[in-house]
Amino acid sequence: YVGWGYSGAHLNPAVTLGLAAIGTKGVDATTVPIYLLGEFTGAFVGAVVVWLAYNRHFHETENQALKLAVFCTGPALRTPFWNLITEIIGTFTLLFGVLAMLGPNLKPETGLGAAFGPFIVGMLVWGIGLSLGGPSGYAINPARDLAPRIAHAVLPIPAKGGSDWGYSWIPVIGPIIGGILGAVVWKVTLGTLPPPSL
Repeated sequence: YVGWGYSGAHLNPAVTLGLAAIGTKGVDATTVPIYLLGEFTGAFVGAVVVWLAYNRHFHETENQALKLAVFCTGPALRTPFWNLITEIIGTFTLLFGVLAMLGPNLKPETGLGAAFGPFIVGMLVWGIGLSLGGPSGYAINPARDLAPRIAHAVLPIPAKGGSDWGYSWIPVIGPIIGGILGAVVWKVTLGTLPPPSL
């Protein structure tokens, strides 16, 4: 609710790039870098806050995989092609669903959409997590995975192990592909219809 009225609350480079791909007003070559900088900076700062809050836990926990999982996603089964497909499907669903419910401005002015838009998006993300979270850990947001992964790499976490850079491209590339595809398919199919009135 906090960022929604100011920026549409993208909070996600896949959303920003998807909206830019369909020519959404206000999401262009001049604003996209600002959105991306804010999204990645916010995710990094959030990861640092989590590290501060759980600092003592990192000292007590020996399991390196658990320490990494606090910061970034990892697959249940490491099958890069299928992990990538899962990220594409999840982020496609996110963009197509959000645009179908709220339109490209992500800010309905009246009705239930104006009151409950962020809640509706949250429920969609929750549903994506329940249905697709297993195979890839469902990043569906490049900033949510990459910036905290960088934080994991640079923060002084005792006995943390590696940051799994071999997998790191999947939660970045998959959501970008899925976000752009979801936005484009929405524009070609439902984007020609009048805006929804929730």
